[in-house]
Amino acid sequence: QVQLVESGGGVVQPGGSLRLSCAASGSLFGLYSVGWYRQAPGKHRELVAASTRGGITIYADSVKGRFTIDKANRKNTVSLQMNSLKHEDTAIYYCKARMGTVVTGDGSWGQGTQVTVSS
Repeated sequence: QVQLVESGGGVVQPGGSLRLSCAASGSLFGLYSVGWYRQAPGKHRELVAASTRGGITIYADSVKGRFTIDKANRKNTVSLQMNSLKHEDTAIYYCKARMGTVVTGDGSWGQGTQVTVSS
């Protein structure tokens, strides 16, 4: 299993942008599917974006056209570029990696990074 460390969270005004990064330890990162999840206060953790081992990207409807996930196998990193941020994007964002063709199921999680969208 890989270990994951997120960075890049912070406070941003509505309409602004942030880029989250997730660094993975270990090897064979190319065999993993990865995803970004988020959890807002009082809500369940939800999948925001995923990039499968086969190169397929998936986005939640709420972020389509605004967020972009990028998995860099050679660098052992996965990023989430977030544009046109809204108040409702405020949450703790978690990186997840799972060896296999999908990101759902048991896997490794990062510690989370706070994103706050506030005017």
